[in-house]
Amino acid sequence: MTKLNLIAGEWLAGDSEIENRNPSDVSDLIGMYAQASPDQLDATLDQARVAQAEWAGYGLERKQAVLMNIGNELMARAEELGRLLSREEGKPLAEGKGEVYRAGQFFTYYAAECLRQIGENADSVRDGIEVDVRREPVGVVAVISPWNFPTATASWKIAPALCYGNAVVWKPANLTPASAVVLTEIIVRQDIPKGLFSLVMGAGGTIGQRLVESPQIDAISFTGSVPVGKGIAAAAIGNLTKVQMEMGSKNALAVMDDADLDLAVTLALNGAFGGSGQKCTASSRLVVDARVHDAFVEKLVSGARAMKVGHALEDGVQMGPVVSEAQLRENLAYVELGQSEGAELACGGQRLEMPHDGYYMSPGVFVNTTNDMRINREEMFAPLTSVIKVSGYDEALSVVNDTNFGLTSGIVTQNLARATHFRRNARTGVVTVNLPTAGTDYHVPFGGRGDSSYGPREQGKAAAEFYTTVKTAYISAGKPG
Repeated sequence: MTKLNLIAGEWLAGDSEIENRNPSDVSDLIGMYAQASPDQLDATLDQARVAQAEWAGYGLERKQAVLMNIGNELMARAEELGRLLSREEGKPLAEGKGEVYRAGQFFTYYAAECLRQIGENADSVRDGIEVDVRREPVGVVAVISPWNFPTATASWKIAPALCYGNAVVWKPANLTPASAVVLTEIIVRQDIPKGLFSLVMGAGGTIGQRLVESPQIDAISFTGSVPVGKGIAAAAIGNLTKVQMEMGSKNALAVMDDADLDLAVTLALNGAFGGSGQKCTASSRLVVDARVHDAFVEKLVSGARAMKVGHALEDGVQMGPVVSEAQLRENLAYVELGQSEGAELACGGQRLEMPHDGYYMSPGVFVNTTNDMRINREEMFAPLTSVIKVSGYDEALSVVNDTNFGLTSGIVTQNLARATHFRRNARTGVVTVNLPTAGTDYHVPFGGRGDSSYGPREQGKAAAEFYTTVKTAYISAGKPG
């Protein structure tokens, strides 16, 4: 049975449908998923405008209850829905369950934020006038989310959008439609106006493009690649639509000469190969002091070779497949590119034959690389990482900052002064000390610099900047008596 889109409050078939197959075992057909038509998108945008006005008038506790119910159901069903997520995306089951649970926490966090929408007041510079400043909903929000965190990334956009009184039209990635449908089912079971939340699955070049070009959209929150993000920005400017984008990255983990090498290797393996390297926060550059370089590389390569690669739902698997055949081909092309540039492939980087027919490759480590190689300039989104040898801290910081991106960076050191200097001078939106570059909290801002991000920050209280608009009111009460 084909899974449908949610259009103007109704579950409807589309003009066509796509297959959703398990990247761990391509013989496993998860289901068929409808593709929305342009006319359906237009209809759901019309209804979203009506529903948003009704939702904005709901009391705070009524909104709070909606978000709390969504979050609690996600957390209660983390085992079930995490299994589905891992089945369609390919990340190990523990990561899939953890993602769904974290998505629930986004909703419960913003449920609480519903009650914390407190404005400001001030005396005017004019006698007898008071000033009231408050935030109001921005309107109808387009959410365009990626396949690598199909539930969590969507949730950290949808939850604040609803919290602050907006309608949401969601276009998820076509590679992970099952997770999108179940999240939509949970949301629309709640006490919300018809058409407040819509699911429009479809290709980015058709449905996605029409969505971002629509004058009925007041704000667009996007996570994906730099080229697509630039296209969205160009389309949005025609309507002066508000835009928030999280795009590419080329994150670096600096390993200093005083680092605990066992810790550094653990952090590097986690950051480079968690989620098969398909994370915007992945550690794709390992910048290592020459004095510990050889010992670090030996431990890193040993650790990478020991990682268990396999079916995402099998016990003990540390790294599942990559998401698709196209992604695997692109990854293997980067392996060839790196070698052609003169990098040495110390281990991995090969397609693996497994009992199940899937998109498996071994975690790969490049050594003898320089920061000007394309494998160190471009986001690979693969279980591949490069080691760059440096002469000391100053060069390490320079290499970390020598990129067009600026999402996350990290340092492994026992020197407090060095850690503090790095924290203040690394040109990234997120900095970690003795932690992986991947892994962030939901109650604090997230975002980067350069080509990594554009527009207001996501998550935490910072989300209000994007999902609301400020109104300043001046009130003259007149003279008493």
